[in-house]
Amino acid sequence: MDTLSNRAEAQKIAQLLDVLPEQLDFLHGLPAEDVRQLRARTVDALYDDVPDMLDRIAAATKLVPAGVAAAISQKALGPRLAASVAGRLEPARAADIIEKLPVAFTAESCGHLAPRRIAAVVDRLDEDLVVRIAVALAERGDHLTMGRFVGHLREGALRRILQLIDDGVVLRVGFFIDMPERLDAILDLMGEERLASVVAAAGDGLWPEALAVAGLAGPERRARMAALAARQDPARLDGLVRTAHEQGLWEALLPLVALLSEEDRRAVAALPSLRDAEVLDGVVRAVVATGLWAEFLPLVGVLPPESRKAVADAAGELPDAELDAMVLDVEKRDLWDAVLPLVELMDEPAKERVFALPAFQEQERQG
Repeated sequence: MDTLSNRAEAQKIAQLLDVLPEQLDFLHGLPAEDVRQLRARTVDALYDDVPDMLDRIAAATKLVPAGVAAAISQKALGPRLAASVAGRLEPARAADIIEKLPVAFTAESCGHLAPRRIAAVVDRLDEDLVVRIAVALAERGDHLTMGRFVGHLREGALRRILQLIDDGVVLRVGFFIDMPERLDAILDLMGEERLASVVAAAGDGLWPEALAVAGLAGPERRARMAALAARQDPARLDGLVRTAHEQGLWEALLPLVALLSEEDRRAVAALPSLRDAEVLDGVVRAVVATGLWAEFLPLVGVLPPESRKAVADAAGELPDAELDAMVLDVEKRDLWDAVLPLVELMDEPAKERVFALPAFQEQERQG
């Protein structure tokens, strides 16, 4: 999940700085929490120390009717500067002016509004206007800005917006949601049929977004999304595994697979991609790096025999330090019943290496 969180946070910073996301690729190797803190400090730097000119413009707008202020915003300020000025106004005054502006102009301005002012301004807007702005943002493809705002919307507005946007938009907005604590409530508003449709849409190139949304959801909704994904057409589901392999998203996928029933897990295990030695080698290395043995081993147990052997061979070729770390993790989590059959599938030299490891010897003494 860290990779996806990092990706979302880096794109949010790119929007704040008005640069291409590719220019911030150097952030991708950092922990997501560090990038999140960088975004918070970027917000502080951009919105705390504002030019006196903005305060003077904001003060001037108080002297004219809201309609006149709206006209000035359009003709003289433009979307970016108008949003900056709105961030210096009392929320009620900002809302009055916004209600006089064309929806398209407001939608273009939304991405530039000071993040800490969003809640107070949105709370004062008419629900019909909120819905129209959300639809305009969706039409613009500005899912990142929608993600900033969605957590502040009331249930009535959310319910109406969900009826007006397509499934792909739901996933893209969920990927960028700034208030993940609201995500379960939003998923509940969809109902079972719509949630199934949203998960199915992930097969259209949106598996990373779906993994991110599932990872941010609470345990019950996460398990439900995992089950719905596992029941997709095998060709589309295979795309999920390929995506996890190609983009290094095993840390997001494996915890979801661990939540599946045995029947659903067997459906995943039967996928063509999990007969690919390169994919299996990649997942073993990812599991070693992330310590996700408890999440991975239930899947290993239902893989076809040739795939289990490929996993065993990949594990057997790991350096001694990584093998020793694996044994320590297995011991810590009491996973020997699941691991020993895997060790038995290794060739003799690999078995001897495992049995000679300090961590395994210690386990034998304690056993």
